[in-house]
Amino acid sequence: MLVELVVENYAVVERIRLRLHKGFHTLTGETGSGKSIVVDAVSLLLGGRASAEMVRTGATRARISGIFELPNHAGLRKLMEDSGVDAEEGELLIEREILANGKSRAFAASRPVTAAFLREAAPYLGDIHGQNDQQRLYNPDEQRELLDESAQNLSAKQEVARVWRELRACDAEFQELARREQEQLRLADLWSFQRKEIEAIGLKPNEDATLEADRRILQNVTKLSEHAEAAYTALYDAPASAVSQLRVAAKRLQDLVKIDESVKDILDLINPAVIATEEASRSLRDYVGKLEADPARLENVETRLAGIDKLKRKYGTSIEEILAFLTDIQQKMSIVETATEKREELARRRTKLETEYGIAAAKLTELRREAARKLEKKIEKELGSLAMPSAKFKIDVSEAPPAEHGSNAVHFLLSANAGEELRGLEKVASGGEVSRIALAIQTCLGTPSHGTPHLLIFDEVDAGIGGEAAEAVGRRLKALAAANQVIVVTHQAQVAGFADHHYRVEKQEVKGRTLAAVEELTGVERTREVGRMLSGQRLTPEALKHAEQLIRLSAAGTTK
Repeated sequence: MLVELVVENYAVVERIRLRLHKGFHTLTGETGSGKSIVVDAVSLLLGGRASAEMVRTGATRARISGIFELPNHAGLRKLMEDSGVDAEEGELLIEREILANGKSRAFAASRPVTAAFLREAAPYLGDIHGQNDQQRLYNPDEQRELLDESAQNLSAKQEVARVWRELRACDAEFQELARREQEQLRLADLWSFQRKEIEAIGLKPNEDATLEADRRILQNVTKLSEHAEAAYTALYDAPASAVSQLRVAAKRLQDLVKIDESVKDILDLINPAVIATEEASRSLRDYVGKLEADPARLENVETRLAGIDKLKRKYGTSIEEILAFLTDIQQKMSIVETATEKREELARRRTKLETEYGIAAAKLTELRREAARKLEKKIEKELGSLAMPSAKFKIDVSEAPPAEHGSNAVHFLLSANAGEELRGLEKVASGGEVSRIALAIQTCLGTPSHGTPHLLIFDEVDAGIGGEAAEAVGRRLKALAAANQVIVVTHQAQVAGFADHHYRVEKQEVKGRTLAAVEELTGVERTREVGRMLSGQRLTPEALKHAEQLIRLSAAGTTK
């Protein structure tokens, strides 16, 4: 719902600010006073087309801003999240600027947005039904949505949409498989060669480090033997070896301990050293015994390292990278080898989904046709009460190519007068008639599902009618306003009498300039405005009395 509207330098408006409420609002005034300017300003906030002609003469820009109370709707939340727009305390400020050169800018929550964003948000914020704002009602897609709204087909629609998305995903996967398969077949021979080349060597993780160590040993057997034998001699084999010297020291300390117990700790340190030195000597002896030149083994090691280096130059800088490359081409080869099975699996899955879609779409079609029969009767009855007694209304639900929304095309058909054939709304209905059709449809749809009053604007909904028909329009607008915020531009006192909030639009001349102003009327001022609407320019006592009675009886729910 619209909480506040500010219009600046727009057409003949210098500045107006409207605080709006829940319920039924009317805008009245003389012909040409600028009542539709308010409607046009709201239309701009909902993504309407802007032009330089809208800027007030002498001004550099026009500015329209509106504060909307947001409905609790998942679609609107997602749209705002995707656009980075944050609402504050459930309200959204939308602004539109039109420059004198014709360019325009839009903002939502003070963040720049596109007019396309406003158009996408518009269905969640409000609907305008006027002589030039019936695109939604003329649009077959919107007609289908209105029918579904009346039928409450949400679960059936969600099921159709779910299966459709899975079907499209299956098709996309099939196309991607075909594209990849064609490319992979061209590379299959290369992958096969690479796999055989790597598998032929039989690499093991970290094998190159082990081979490098073996090669260093095999290349330095003589040097290793010399150093090891020298160390063994120094530790054990020489007359003055380390083991011999440690044993002498241990024997002397044992003799000392017999005399002086205080040196026992030193002996305890020497004994393990003797044992450790003897163990090291034995290990060196075994090491020397194993060292021997093996030219054949060295050649094998160097040959294998050369093979590994060759693979590294082609497939990776380490054995881990080479093995990862091998895993990758093995997987690619597996995909090529199993492509036929995958294709057959996708074909079976698609057939299953096509069957599921057909069943779900058929169910949705039946629900729509049943809802169409009920809704068209209700709308016909409403139109009869809205000065269209001979109108025939039909909702045609026909077959259409499958899509996410089902396999139906929906068209609203009207015969406005007796004897005329049923034709599309855009071909047979005048602006006022379409506004009344919109009113009839909104009346039949009932209250919004999200719980927040929805903004509905009707411009000249009562064009060409009067008397009881105008009263019937007023009654339905009043009923519609019980759950929605309704704003109506009207010339009919019978309609204005039902309003909860009455605004008068009039033109004034200030310093040689014509300005439009809007004033909320209450009490006597409202009675005088309704009286003017009844009698014309000359306000008579009889018109005032009639206006008082009309407002009183309308508030009570009857004008009889």
